[in-house]
This record gives sequence, structure tokens and C-alpha cells, in this order.
Amino acid sequence: MLNYVDQIGVEHSFKTTPKRIISLVPSQTELLYDLGLEDEIVGITKFCVHPTHLKATKSIIGGTKHVKFDKIKALQPDIIIANKEENTKEIVEELSKICPVWVTNIVTIEDNFQMISDFGKLFNKRIEAQKWNDKITFAYNDFQNFLKDKPFRIVAYFIWANPFMVAGKDTFINEMLTMNRFQNIYLEKGRYPEIELEKMRQEGDPEIVFLSSEPFPFKDEHAFEIGRHSHHAKTLFVNGEMFSWYGSRLLKAFEYFKAIHQKL
Repeated sequence: MLNYVDQIGVEHSFKTTPKRIISLVPSQTELLYDLGLEDEIVGITKFCVHPTHLKATKSIIGGTKHVKFDKIKALQPDIIIANKEENTKEIVEELSKICPVWVTNIVTIEDNFQMISDFGKLFNKRIEAQKWNDKITFAYNDFQNFLKDKPFRIVAYFIWANPFMVAGKDTFINEMLTMNRFQNIYLEKGRYPEIELEKMRQEGDPEIVFLSSEPFPFKDEHAFEIGRHSHHAKTLFVNGEMFSWYGSRLLKAFEYFKAIHQKL
């Protein structure tokens, strides 16, 4: 019997290595693929867009917040990969009646390394997982060297409009901001707080405002509206995947972040 504990402390037992995987998280689907598990993936969400061809070759089982339970059951999975933030507790509990649901919880880079190692053990891909962790570690150290002469900057990272919402503390987005020497003005307001633009100056007056490409499609008019409530903040439209996707995506994110710093 194979016994493993997931990132929310739940112990799972398997007679053999799980072979039929359903992923409820886009970034984790990408990681499974990069670990060489394409053939084992039987179901993904409609938001699992990397690599692109999977949407044509795998069963779509709904979204991250609304899944098709009957379709998932019919796929006869050995394991379902979920995430504490992306998927609701109710979904996890219901799906647990079908098969084990492995829940990840990624807030820090260390959590990300742990997830990759866990997948290596779970799916008998230890060598592949170690290679990915080694590559990410090398790129991370290189990025830290790149940053050593960069100044700290005060920022706000917007994820939604009308109402306006931002990324706060205890989020992977904030981990990425902190790693980049970006000081988040909304750290004390919760994880994804709704904020009042009129108070942005007095709450921190950011030098830089990031408008994420996901989950909300920000336009120029949003940038203008937000900008009116700052003191000449520089506004940048950024690829939300690079700030919020964990797993193997982190390797690409470091180069993307270097490009952002070169624009500032």
C-alpha cells in the first residue's frame, strides 16, 4: 500500500500508482504534462489551456468552480488533483465519494517545490520531478542575482474591476510580487480584498499598478480610471499566468519578470 499526505494534511492510500488522473487546476495540468504524464491525464477543465492540444484530446469536465460530477465518475479516475484556492471544499467533498482527491495548497515557492516532489512520488516520476525542481532552483538563484541592484517599488496588483479587487497577503501572487521586490500596498486587507479607488493614495499610493490578464480582461479605460486615483503611478498590463500559475510555469516566469524590470 502506498501512503501519502497532501498539502492540507489529508492522508491518501493507493494499492498501486494512480494511472487515471483528472486535473481541476490549469497550472497543475501543465505540470502533469511536463512531468511526462500526458497519457495518464483523462480529464481537465475548460480553463486548462496549456499545452493547447490537451483540450482536443482529453475530456472536459467543466470549470474549476463548477464540475460535471457524472462525467468525472464515468471517466473512472484513480485520483483527482485539486487546489485549496481554486476548488471549493464542497466540490472536493463530493468528488471524494468517487476516488481520492489530492488537494494542493500553494502560497510560497517552497510549497511549489513540495507539490512537484509530491507529484513525483505519487505518479512514480521522482527523477522528472527532481529535474524540474533543480531547473527552477537554478533559475530562481539566477533571478535573485539579477535583482540584487534593483530598487524596491511600491505596487498594487489588480485582478478584477467593478468592483475593483486586488491580490493581498497569503497568495501566490503576493509571493511573486515580494520575490520581485514589489511591496504590495494591500497586504493588510486580506487575500483578495475589494478596494475603493478613491482611497488608493492614502492606503499606499503605488508607484506601479499591475493589471492582470486574468481572471478579468482589463482595458485601457480601466487603466485610465485607476490611474486618476494614483499620484502618477505607472500602469502595466501583465500576463496573469506568470504571477498566479505555479508548478513548472515558474521556470518561464523568471524570464518574464526580467522583462518587466527592464521596462521600469
